[in-house]
This record gives sequence, C-alpha cells and structure tokens, in this order.
Amino acid sequence: MSVELQKRPESKAETEEQLTDGFHLLIDALKLNGLNTIYGVPGIPITDFGRLAQASGMRVLSFRHEQHAGNAAAIAGYLTKKPGLCLTVSAPGFLNGLTALANATTNCFPMILLSGSSEREIVDLQQGDYEEMDQLAIAKPLCKAAFRVLHAEDIGIAVARAIRAAVSGRPGGVYLDLPAKLFGQVMNATAGAESLVKVIDPAPEQLPSQASVKRALDVIKSAKKPLIILGKGAAYAQADDVVKSFVEKSGIPFLPMSMAKGLLPDMHPQNAGAARSLVLKESDVVIMVGARLNWLLSHGKGKSWGEPGSKKFVQIDIEPREMDSNVEIAAPLVGDIGSCLSELLAGMGDQFPAAPDGWKSAITTKRDANTAKMNQRLGSDTTPMDFHTALGALREIMQQRPDAMLVNEGANTLDFARSIINMSKPRKRLDVGTWGIMGIGMGAAVAAAVETGHPVLAVEGDSAFGFSGMEVETICRYNLPVCIVVFNNNGIYRGTDENENGDGDVAPTVFVKNSRYDKMMEAFGGVGVYATNRDELTQAVNEAMDSGKPTLINAVIDENAGTESGRIGNLNPQSVVKK
Repeated sequence: MSVELQKRPESKAETEEQLTDGFHLLIDALKLNGLNTIYGVPGIPITDFGRLAQASGMRVLSFRHEQHAGNAAAIAGYLTKKPGLCLTVSAPGFLNGLTALANATTNCFPMILLSGSSEREIVDLQQGDYEEMDQLAIAKPLCKAAFRVLHAEDIGIAVARAIRAAVSGRPGGVYLDLPAKLFGQVMNATAGAESLVKVIDPAPEQLPSQASVKRALDVIKSAKKPLIILGKGAAYAQADDVVKSFVEKSGIPFLPMSMAKGLLPDMHPQNAGAARSLVLKESDVVIMVGARLNWLLSHGKGKSWGEPGSKKFVQIDIEPREMDSNVEIAAPLVGDIGSCLSELLAGMGDQFPAAPDGWKSAITTKRDANTAKMNQRLGSDTTPMDFHTALGALREIMQQRPDAMLVNEGANTLDFARSIINMSKPRKRLDVGTWGIMGIGMGAAVAAAVETGHPVLAVEGDSAFGFSGMEVETICRYNLPVCIVVFNNNGIYRGTDENENGDGDVAPTVFVKNSRYDKMMEAFGGVGVYATNRDELTQAVNEAMDSGKPTLINAVIDENAGTESGRIGNLNPQSVVKK
C-alpha cells in the first residue's frame, strides 16, 4: 500500500533569506580574531556601530576626545600584543585619532584606527560632502599600512590584513577607512559568515641566521667593558624569561630604558641605571635589545658615548633597516627578540666569560654613590614639596604595590620619576615613549586599568595633565581604579617666569596660580584631594589605591622647583640676543 506524503508548507521565516550587513560583519570579524574592546568617540557615521558592538558583548569605551581614545588603543596594543582598536568619526575626528596612530607607529605599538568616511564618488569630485576628506591618502604616510573597504564582502579580508600588518615584523599603526555606505550594505548571512577570516599566526617568529649569531657572540666575547641596553621592544616581546636568562648568564651590566624598567627588577645587582653616564661613556661593546639609537640615546655618538670609534654595537631588531641608522653596527641580529636571545644563549656554552670584575666594581661604586645622594634628597619633608619629596613618597608606595600600573608624563615630573620610582615587574611603567610627547596620560591610564584590571597610579605634571584632563570624566563614568597625582607648580617647567613686556599678560609658561585640579574630579563624582605635604600625599594615594575609586590628588609643588625643559633643555634653543 502506498501512502502519499503531503509536504508541510514552509514558514515565512524559512522562505525568507537570512541577511546580515556591514555593521554586523565588522563586529563579527573583530570578535572572530579576539578583538573585543573598542576605544573611541561616537558620532556620524559610526554611532550605531558602537551601539551594536556593545550589544554584541564587546566593550566599547567612549572618550571625550579621539586622540586620547587612540592613545588608549595604542597602549592596549603594547600590553596585549594584539592591535588596540580606536573608532572615530570622519574628517576632524579622524585627524584627532591620526595623531595617536602616528605616535603608535613611531613607538611600534600595534593599533588599528577605524574611521567612518565620506563616499568616494563625492570625495573624488570634491563636491563638498559632510566632513569630506580623502582620509586614506592623508593616513598613508603616517602609519604602517592603510586600507579602504568599499564592499561588505571584503570586510573580513580587510580586518585580517589590518591585524597582520599591525603585529607582524615591527608592530605599528594601521588605518582602516570605512565609508558610511559600507555599514548599510546587506548580503546573505551565510555568505557573509564565510567571508570572515581568522588570522593564523599573525606575528610569526623570525629566527636570526647562524652566521649573525656567531658574529655577535664573537664580538661579545671580545668585550672588556660590555653593556646591555634594554628597550621597550624587549618589554613588548613578552620574552621575559629569556631576557632574564641572557642577562644573568652573561653577567653583563644592563641599562633599562624607561618602559623596559621591571624586565629585571630595578634593584637587580646588574642594573647600571644609576651609573648611566659612566656605562655609556666607558663601555666598549654595547648590546642593544629592543632599543634604538635615537635621540633618547644621543644617536649613539657624541660626548656622552666617549671617544669616536671606541665602541662596537650588537643590535637585536626585527627590522633590518634599523641597523646602521646612526652608527655602524658590528653585529646585526635580525629577528624577534625571543628567538635571537635564545640562539645567543644556546651558543654561549657553560664557560661564557662574564663582565670583568674591575668593570663591575667601577659600576657598583658609581651606582652606590649616586644612589646615596639620591636617597638623601628622597627622605626630605619640605613644604611646599619639591619633586624629590613627592616622588620619594610615591616610590615607597609603588614598592609596596608591585602589581600596580604606573603612568608618567611631564617634563620635570617625567624626568625625575624615571630615575626615582623603581619597578619590579615588566610592562608596569607607561610613559611618553619615543616622541616624548605630552598628553598620553589619561588615555594610557584608562587602557592600563581596562586591559590589566590592576590599580593605576598616573603621575602627571600640571602642564601634561592639561592635554587630556577632561578624560577624568571618562575615568569616573567607567568607575576605573585610577589615582591621578597632578604635580602642581603653577606652570610649564615652573611657575615663576615673568612677562618682560609688562602688558598685563602672564608669561607664556605660567598657569593660574594655585589651581584646584582636585575639584575637577569631584565635579564628576570622583574623589578629589588637596595635598600640601608628604604625609598628606602618602595617605591620599594609599587610600585611593586601596579603594579603587577614581581619585585626583592635587599635589602642591614648589613653583621654583622645576628646570627649563626638564633634562633635555639642550634641545630647547634660547636666544642670546638682547634687545
């Protein structure tokens, strides 16, 4: 007996095609690659993208200015080795974010700037669209790579290319241009899902050649006064155990650049930081690990480096074009830091000669003498405080809180803090980096809190704080465990300059006297504290770090305490012509 089976009618949902759009494809592409946090500023044409990203489970943090969101994204990239994401509106918003993108590229921090833009047909004919600008052309010279996405089906591959460009080789900033029409483009959901790309091994290891390893070992073995310089590239690499093994097995004194502090504890017996002038001048072989011979190291030449030709350099860098950028590199090692140091360790053998005792003894003597002088000043209790008084208090607090993050910027505030506040763990110190710019403070503080979950101490000069101070509202809005200490000495460098014109205006470097920055934090619901002495400062910082509440401490510093341009006054030309 045959039975005729009647086909069940399809429901409306089954007959309608499942669709997706540019908004959701971009969100899915980012999440597929583990990028789940966005720093940005909402507005046309990316407002709905931010809303939908948040609804999908991504964390979206809105700032008051795109530059600070970009600085946060860059620091997120440095801390995680994944591209930090910054989202901006078109034209002016894009330009604000571009400053941070250029800074990220200079510092070798992986970051992707996602910016909405005007439509190509209008931009190319210059017809005057809303915030019209050829953003791709502007971005290209200032970042590692730049791409524009015109079709929804290309979003997956564009995100993949951006990620790989940001983190492979020498990391840097990438721009992704997203015209407004892209977000609204609709396509089949299944085809859309198939168009997404999960990036495989975006930053593969790059091993040095065996010939370059042998050459480097031969140069190091010939040294009588060797020195290792650790740069922030060594910290970024997260090859901490290999770095430690290389330094300790070699027995060579090391000098950490500011963001490399903590790779080995600053109190490590081989740390030559307190004898910096001596080791730079007297060393005969210098091993550069993730550091560049740029202005921060006087380009590897000049009086601070001793007699010309007195040194041989071994340089480890993943970018071959970095070699010989300022001086001849006797032994270039091209590859990632972990691989290069591992190869050097393997080639050392058990009898590798450590630094001679006479060299180590000279460094220890100089370091101990300089440290003793510093400690005398750090124990002072002057009122109003000077930089040593205030930083001496913060130094003790950070020693008791090794997991806390330190953000630092300013002129005198930065220079003194670099040498005074010790770090005992890697990637805990965030500062102005290669360009030495102002304004990174609040963006870095937000990213440090979000990406690590640890309390943050942001030590700011009053001038530096002014660049990003409005972001205290962002810190309060997200209830982040950030304690900001503003060193308030009434001006840039100091508050004592006078206007020789006599026209009634204050001098260009002078601020409103006795400004109450602490009231800013109170206005947004945070904790504001006015501290005039060491005890008040210590108590306020400890309470803030214990509570996790957003806090700003206005630390009154003697307005005579600062010096012109901090320790780089030689870079600030001064007129000798009197009129």
